[in-house]
Amino acid sequence: MLMEMSAAVSLANIGLLAGLLFIYGKIYSRTRATFTAGLMFFAAMLVVHNTITVYGYFAMAPLYAEDLMPYFFGISVAELAGISILFKITLI
Repeated sequence: MLMEMSAAVSLANIGLLAGLLFIYGKIYSRTRATFTAGLMFFAAMLVVHNTITVYGYFAMAPLYAEDLMPYFFGISVAELAGISILFKITLI
């Protein structure tokens, strides 16, 4: 159960990061700022991370000890909180 919840949170992370990439792309097309390009790279790497995470949860589910699931879930939720704050700040 916690593995599926962790995967769902990671998918939400991917959605927020896709939104950030879209916003950063619009900003970069207007300004050509290196900082914005760096933010785009950072967001893209987090998308890759979360994609691998979701795949890993489903492909390697039998290999994970059940005792690890609360930690994986906590990490995903903490990442979602951080990305959500970054998204909110970006929209201001």
